Amino acid sequence: MHWLARFCDRVDSVNRAVGRGVSYVALIMVLVVTVDVIMRYLFKTTFVFVQELEWHLFGVLFLIGAGYTLLYDDHVRVDVFYQRFSKKTQAWINFIGALVALFPGCYLIIATSWRFVMNSWAVNEGSPDPGGLPARYILKAMIPIGFVLVALQGVPLTLRSLMVILGIESDFNPERKEGAH
Repeated sequence: MHWLARFCDRVDSVNRAVGRGVSYVALIMVLVVTVDVIMRYLFKTTFVFVQELEWHLFGVLFLIGAGYTLLYDDHVRVDVFYQRFSKKTQAWINFIGALVALFPGCYLIIATSWRFVMNSWAVNEGSPDPGGLPARYILKAMIPIGFVLVALQGVPLTLRSLMVILGIESDFNPERKEGAH
């Protein structure tokens, strides 16, 4: 089973690296929003491309960072009951949730967004607004990429949950929580 743990760790390292990279997007987004607020309130002006850049950066941050969020178990979930359950019950919830919701949901979004993205690339889609950002197709490409990263991170989640259920591992992997996020 060491090979399984190594595989899970390799997938974790991919999303950990992506998460570190996307953290710079968050920094850039904060700077862009700060500049936009200063321009609006001090100089009474704004630019369409700056406002579009804000939501483009947010979209990239949200979509590409989702796998990283799943890695650290920081995604949105109703923890009122979950946190009180035993590790084995949590593992069952994660295992069934991944098989019933996570993987089918990711597949559905990847499969249905693919044509949407390809059409955007084919027409070299940009902003419909004057002064807006070009290359909107890059932002749209983040949709399937982000969900591939989530599905990829779902594999170690599912495998580790199965190992907890089978009694091979006592926790999902406490080392993940100790890593810097």
